[in-house]
Amino acid sequence: MSDDYPAIGDYGFISDCHSLALIGRDASIEWACFHRFDGGPVFARILDRELGGFFRIAPAGPFEASHRYIGDTNVLETTFTTATGIVTVTDCLPAHEDPDRPRRVSRRAPSHLLVRVVQGIEGSVEMALEFSPRFDYGMTTPYLRLVEEDLALVTGGADALLLQSDVGPLERDLRGGATAQVTVSAGDEAYVALTWAESAELEVTRLSHNDLRSRVDETVGFWTQWSSRCTYEGPYRDAVLRSALVLKGLTYSATGAVIAAATTSLPEEIGGVRNWDYRYAWLRDSVGLLVNLARVGYLEEAEDFADWMMRTTAGRADELQIMYGIGGERLLHEFDLDHLDGYRGSKPVRVGNGAWDQFQLDTYGEIIAAAWYLAVERMARQRERERQPIMVDFARDVVLAVVEKWQEPDEGIWEVRGERQHFTFSKLMAWVALERGIQLADIIVHPDLAQLEDLAHVRDQIRKRIEEEAVDPETGSFTQAFGSRNLDASTLQIPMQGFVPFDDPRVLATIDRIDSELSNNGMVYRYLDEGDGLPGGEGTFVICTLWLVVAMALSGQVERAEERFGQVLSHASDLGLLAEEIDPDTGEQLGNFPQAFSHMGVIAAALAIEEARSMDPSGDRGPAPR
Repeated sequence: MSDDYPAIGDYGFISDCHSLALIGRDASIEWACFHRFDGGPVFARILDRELGGFFRIAPAGPFEASHRYIGDTNVLETTFTTATGIVTVTDCLPAHEDPDRPRRVSRRAPSHLLVRVVQGIEGSVEMALEFSPRFDYGMTTPYLRLVEEDLALVTGGADALLLQSDVGPLERDLRGGATAQVTVSAGDEAYVALTWAESAELEVTRLSHNDLRSRVDETVGFWTQWSSRCTYEGPYRDAVLRSALVLKGLTYSATGAVIAAATTSLPEEIGGVRNWDYRYAWLRDSVGLLVNLARVGYLEEAEDFADWMMRTTAGRADELQIMYGIGGERLLHEFDLDHLDGYRGSKPVRVGNGAWDQFQLDTYGEIIAAAWYLAVERMARQRERERQPIMVDFARDVVLAVVEKWQEPDEGIWEVRGERQHFTFSKLMAWVALERGIQLADIIVHPDLAQLEDLAHVRDQIRKRIEEEAVDPETGSFTQAFGSRNLDASTLQIPMQGFVPFDDPRVLATIDRIDSELSNNGMVYRYLDEGDGLPGGEGTFVICTLWLVVAMALSGQVERAEERFGQVLSHASDLGLLAEEIDPDTGEQLGNFPQAFSHMGVIAAALAIEEARSMDPSGDRGPAPR
């Protein structure tokens, strides 16, 4: 059965910033969450070919297929070529600009809507529709009732769907779904609309062709306009813009939160157990997302995310979590769905994430770095500071919490489920919290921040511990944890955070050692020791390889950086999408998809190469601008 699963990189991704879906090369929707990114999917065939449910519109006979995004949008077009003709299927989650909040995403009723447009291009093709919804992660086989031959109402539990289809007439099957066939000739246009609502709220309302066409055109226009704001014009513009579109598509517009990935439980090793739910917002992603979106023209999105972060984390600083639900939820308990086969037999399938209550010291540094960056940006742009009081109060408490906690071991950036350690990256970000906190006190004259200026001695203590206990005496490279010789790709962040310049001998030694000992076919692992409390292995991490690209570029090794960046981009799908990991032997994408951290890294790497190329050879190669 595992051979029936498409490659992870074969899927396309669409979003309206409230709903999202993954679509195979054969125009089969195999993952879709309509009401919330982290809600129960309507289709989940990507996790079980038999029980998951799907929605496919494709030729009834043999075909060749290709897919592309329509311009710089998140609207997907699949082209089918057969012996008798050519047909396209366009998939769109309608969105437009909110008239009351410019540059924000809005929708009009019905708000949870998927539009599929079938168009005849050449000749004629017999098209087949297969509609097989499943609710509650495949646990509920719904009841489908034909209201009319082109209109079906689907109910079961809390969910309800309304299917309106020109590909018909619809015929019920015995599994809560429907099938249909129709011949599409050149010039024909058939519309299919799928509406989700809570079962008590769904209204049986027919949408006109003009309405559906206008929604598709409006959505293409919205994304095209949004993309035009991208300020990056360098040689990697296509990759940067697609990455920005992915990050926007992973942004839950109702709150501003950005999820780590669109899926749950896509494996880091085929058949392995490292399968996690990534449909939540990690604070450590916050600074990278915030900074890199802002640096390519999307400051509003960065501020929305920062506002969500400040609202969500408000309260006692010593209760800070590493991740939250997209609405700000704090309880994200993890449980297994034993009835699902898992992608290519990779069990368990998990919902929730048990790392939510881990202690990860670096999170405190992420919060302060975000507050500092926004303060700098607003000062540079002479923006109003109406949001600063909350930020200032909480920033003070977070910095003071670091003073209390920085000497404690933690689970670290990689969320190990083994014994806590004194991870170097965690201590680095504790240093960042104090360094940026002191700078924040200088930028914003506020009595609640005044005491932060007196914390330099604690900051210097942290520096001393890192320099004495996190440097390998034999190679001079930074190590994973205090007293260890193990490598960890997160130590590439040390110069990026401004701890030392990129030409520091310890940084250069770290770059060389990671390149030679932690890499496989040009891609970088997180680490190689097996003390993380989990069985099995994993692939190389895209973000780790991109950190190496940044470090190479800004340490003056631009050619090496560009070569390695090219390798990463060669592993992206034909749509420009990246998962969390790459199998270095096969090039296959692994892990949840598409992955925000990976696409954030693409933007950062492109900007670092551009910066390095623009620098005078005799100029400063210090820390990258934050």
